[in-house]
Amino acid sequence: MSDEQPGSDGRIGALARELDALPLGDRLRLDRANWRRIGIALVVYAISLWLLTAFVVPQFTPDSADSVGLFVPVIVVSAFVFETLDSASGMGFGATIGALLFVLGYDPLAVTPVLLLSEAATGIVSGLFHNEFQNVEFGLDNDSAVEATRVLGIIVGVGVLAVVVSVVLTYFQFSIPDVYIKSYVGVVVLLIASVTIVQKYVGSATDYRPRLLIGFAVFAGLNKGIAGSGYGPVITLGEIISGVYEKSATAITSAAEGIVSLAGIATFFGITAAGVEINLMLLPSVFAGGFLAAILAPYTVRTLPNRALQYLVPGYALVLVAILFAQVL
Repeated sequence: MSDEQPGSDGRIGALARELDALPLGDRLRLDRANWRRIGIALVVYAISLWLLTAFVVPQFTPDSADSVGLFVPVIVVSAFVFETLDSASGMGFGATIGALLFVLGYDPLAVTPVLLLSEAATGIVSGLFHNEFQNVEFGLDNDSAVEATRVLGIIVGVGVLAVVVSVVLTYFQFSIPDVYIKSYVGVVVLLIASVTIVQKYVGSATDYRPRLLIGFAVFAGLNKGIAGSGYGPVITLGEIISGVYEKSATAITSAAEGIVSLAGIATFFGITAAGVEINLMLLPSVFAGGFLAAILAPYTVRTLPNRALQYLVPGYALVLVAILFAQVL
């Protein structure tokens, strides 16, 4: 048996690989510290909901929307379901619930800032609990943790620039026609998802290739800057193709999107100075469902065998492609 510490070869996800090799009972078991942190997160959840409904949302809700209930059951449940899938696969929350909200008749200025605010909270919470449940390691303890932290920094750096560009271009009327954006994102995700699935069937080498991963991070950032969407699928699938363990790839993307969304929030509140009115009436509903899912999904990833994610992630990406193409047609 090797004397090397987990992650000594620099591969991201060494600890997750070790955990995945244990029996299901061991993966299901949580210790007292885990439960204590879950309890703290639930207290933060309750306080945050109170602050949102009592102070934040009333300040950014037009008078015409005062009669709308703060909690819409179908949106709460949908946010829970879609955020569970997003935190477990590293993609899809914005595309799925955004499409639903548009179908329900909500205006983009009542949807996009709410999704960014919600994703900031749920992404960071999900990333913390992915780390808590050992789907990924962030820190300086070993080579695997250092490399995961470095990749997170690269993805966040590129993503922050991209999201600022996409928000500014979108809300200052310098945008590409919607049909071209969605077609572009759909084709890109379809190609990358197909490559990922082919790799699993033909048994291609999955050695860790950090330079390739950095290239995908740059491409995902440019993609978000151009299209304003499709960031999660590109970066998650790119990580997997680059040799990152599936569980760790979804964890890194969740954490990155949470941090990147903070830049989007700052940009949105910045453009209010230019006279753009935002509407946060949907925030309590989206946050109520999404925050709980951000805790549950990392635990689900911990308990599932990694081979399930090998097909869940690209398979769900193809579902998102179908949703995008359905909106175009």
